[in-house]
Amino acid sequence: MSAREGPATVEAVSDAVLRQIAAKGQVRSYPARAILLNEGDPGDSLYIILSGKVKAFSIGNSGKEVVYNVHGPGEYLGELALDGRPRSASVMTLEPTTCSVVQGANLREFIAEHPDFALHLIHKLIRLVRQTTENVKSLALDDVYSRVVRLLMDHAVERDGQMVVEERFTQQGIADRVGSSREMVSRIFKELTVGKYIVLEPKRILILKKPPAAW
Repeated sequence: MSAREGPATVEAVSDAVLRQIAAKGQVRSYPARAILLNEGDPGDSLYIILSGKVKAFSIGNSGKEVVYNVHGPGEYLGELALDGRPRSASVMTLEPTTCSVVQGANLREFIAEHPDFALHLIHKLIRLVRQTTENVKSLALDDVYSRVVRLLMDHAVERDGQMVVEERFTQQGIADRVGSSREMVSRIFKELTVGKYIVLEPKRILILKKPPAAW
């Protein structure tokens, strides 16, 4: 398995270290759309994703959902509960997923014995703070179009000389990520397609040229 941190990446923790810490947990399998964590619940366990994909999210009183991040194999989550406070977000599987669940006591012992993992954890938490700052700034200062374009460009990778978004985003999924409606995202995608900035393919989004800064 390989550790990846998304677009704003930090150096990946080695596969060997991940296997060592995963071995200290219990392997559990979950079907798609299973809730692993509920926001506000107590708990200090760490979830290491061995296979599958999950999303971290919150739902407001109005029922509106915001998605913080999507995690895949080799990533871990639940580290914020190490301070003993309730879970700060809910986590749901997007597809059948297998995790190694490491209890808090075992995790703290492992951190004490493996300073390289402790350093990686610190870097990840720093990245989360920076990402949160950027997200708050974007929600306060950017319009929906700018947030959609930023999300696409942040997740774009080069493949055979072309920029593509390989993550399978639905329009509702993008809306949840940028704090908007599916209808607004659909309008933006239509304009980007008509303007020949993007091509929507069955399993990816092809970026023909960088979209303009403003809509």
